[in-house]
Order: sequence, then structure tokens, then C-alpha cells
Amino acid sequence: MDAFQHVNNKVYFRYFEDVRLAYLQEIGSLDYMKQHKSGPVLASTSCNFKAPVLYPDTLHIATRTFDLQAKRVSMEYVVYSEQQQKIVADGEGLMVYFDFASGRSVEIPEEIASKIKALQRD
Repeated sequence: MDAFQHVNNKVYFRYFEDVRLAYLQEIGSLDYMKQHKSGPVLASTSCNFKAPVLYPDTLHIATRTFDLQAKRVSMEYVVYSEQQQKIVADGEGLMVYFDFASGRSVEIPEEIASKIKALQRD
């Protein structure tokens, strides 16, 4: 929180990180990364602040993939306030799949891409 009892703007990026990691865990990308030494790295992220959030409140954060390319995936984030009954922030993140040994981008493994596609349909 900041001096005005608002949720500080940097906290939203932590929320995005938490939901992004949960998503990556769900599709098996974190386990794949441990085994193959390649995986997603965050290339860019943004947040649109629509309304201030005051303490106390309960927030719900959701994510989904909206664009899947050979080497990258774009995600959308939404932050919903129970107290205000509306979306208080949204944002995007771009992840590039990366081979940590070679230092180069790589194609998203098919086993991961197929799980992303399945979630996109839901």
C-alpha cells in the first residue's frame, strides 16, 4: 500500500507474476524448463490502472493466452475488485521461449503449445 492506502502500482506486476507462474505450472512449462534448460522469459509487460484499490478488498486475478506464435506467447491479465464489483486493472505480458545454454530464442515445444491451445479453447 502507498501513503494514500491504495494498492501500490508495482503490486499489480506481482499479481501478474503470480498468476503467470500458476499458468506456466498448469501447462507444464516449469517442469519442462527444469528438464530441458529452456523455457519462457518475460520480454515485456504492461498494466492499465482503471480504478484505485483501497484496503480492505478481495481481488481476483485471471490470465489467458491471446496470441500464440512459434517462439512467443502473449498473455492478458485482469484484476477484479469484489468491493467495487468491476475490473480495476488489466494488462499484457509477452513471453519468449529461450534456450538458456545457447542464449537464443527457440520454438515453443509442441507438448507445451498443445496445452496452451487447449486452454485457449476453454
